[in-house]
Amino acid sequence: MGAGKTTIGRVLARRLGMSFVDSDHEIEARTGVKIPTIFEIEGEEGFRRREAQVIADLASLAGMVVATGGGVVLRQENRDNLKASGFVAYLNAPPHFLHERIRHDKSRPLLQVEDPLSKLKELHTQRDPLYREVADLVIDSSRLNAQSVALMLIKELGDQWKL
Repeated sequence: MGAGKTTIGRVLARRLGMSFVDSDHEIEARTGVKIPTIFEIEGEEGFRRREAQVIADLASLAGMVVATGGGVVLRQENRDNLKASGFVAYLNAPPHFLHERIRHDKSRPLLQVEDPLSKLKELHTQRDPLYREVADLVIDSSRLNAQSVALMLIKELGDQWKL
């Protein structure tokens, strides 16, 4: 949530000549409504069901860069699909950095609470080990710009896949 997945994903896809899909944008395209509306009507569980279907669908495709929503790792089926579908990079950033980056963004339903920084710390504690479980590479995205992260990923992909 705010680590740069979409921005970096777009840069990486462009540099690799691949298509790019943001799973949250795909959910919005399929439903015709924004993520906060899904949360409002169906709750987090309803959103997570929709997210799992999109991840399963995207995992069955090849030749694309996918940026997921921050909570995608909460479901085992998503972790299994991510791990089986290709290279997984975990863009990690400390909660205080994320808070500074997204504190004025009202489109994040889980952060519409009295203390968003505490919520970010809680989410990071919950999600970090799950991301590390599926990640082929962990990158601190708070210290690098999108171009630098994309170049780092391209190098890593080239080393692993002999590109």
